[in-house]
Amino acid sequence: MHSFGYRANAVVTFAVTILAVMCGMASLSDNFNSPSPTADVKVLNINWFQKQPNGNDEVSLTLNISADLSSLFTWNAKQVFVFVAAEYETPQNALNQVSLWDGIIQSKEHAKFWIHTTNKYRFTDQGNNLRGKDFNLTLHWHIMPKTGKMFADKIVMTGYSLPEEYR
Repeated sequence: MHSFGYRANAVVTFAVTILAVMCGMASLSDNFNSPSPTADVKVLNINWFQKQPNGNDEVSLTLNISADLSSLFTWNAKQVFVFVAAEYETPQNALNQVSLWDGIIQSKEHAKFWIHTTNKYRFTDQGNNLRGKDFNLTLHWHIMPKTGKMFADKIVMTGYSLPEEYR
């Protein structure tokens, strides 16, 4: 005959084991999802492009951001963190990334969006490397699941350049 404590321990251990197996299966099931998000980011205007007193270049952009990220949402997706970054090369660094806008999408219903905005964060280069510089706008996303590992991916949009002169 087993005591009440022994029986309770056996039941709790069995329940936790089953829960862990189910979480593992849920996490593995995300590997079979092949999302097909779409996005487009357009630079409508360069509001100003100036040299700061400390010598750094700074740019203000007006952007149109449209995306359909609804395919990223599965039953295991809790939320999606999304951000737009300007990416460019300088003699000092092979890759410079400057975050221009970000947001958190908490449901599939809000995953299709269109935003007309100026950059939320400063587009500043440490130095005067931005004049005439070609850059890419990249929409990054991180899927935060209810259980399992985070997934991240991006869509790169090329063909943008800054003016040769400050304005």
